[in-house]
Amino acid sequence: QLQLVESGGGLVQPGGSLKLSCAVAGYKSEYYSIGWFRQAPGKEREGVLCSSMGSFHTNLADSAKGRFTISRDSAKNTVYLEMSSLKPEDTAVYYCAAKILDRSCALSSENYDHWGQGTQVTVSS
Repeated sequence: QLQLVESGGGLVQPGGSLKLSCAVAGYKSEYYSIGWFRQAPGKEREGVLCSSMGSFHTNLADSAKGRFTISRDSAKNTVYLEMSSLKPEDTAVYYCAAKILDRSCALSSENYDHWGQGTQVTVSS
């Protein structure tokens, strides 16, 4: 059973940067794919970017291209979402999600079996 815990959310000014963490327990880093999702008030959850098992494949939403990156620290079994050039429209609750033994990755929430509790990101001056 995978357990995921996000952290690192907060208030940041437009144009600023933020790094979210997703600590994973239950499986080693190389055995699951990870997706980052977000949900703004009154909107559907949307996929931001994902990384496949072994980090062979990465998918990014158009809104994330050039601004967001995903990385893994295998020793800490933690996945990071680094966000830069943040905009007010990036304000949302951000979730990490995982699927065991997934060789590709998808930006669809239906693809993932395990979810964290979410962390709030607010971009405002």
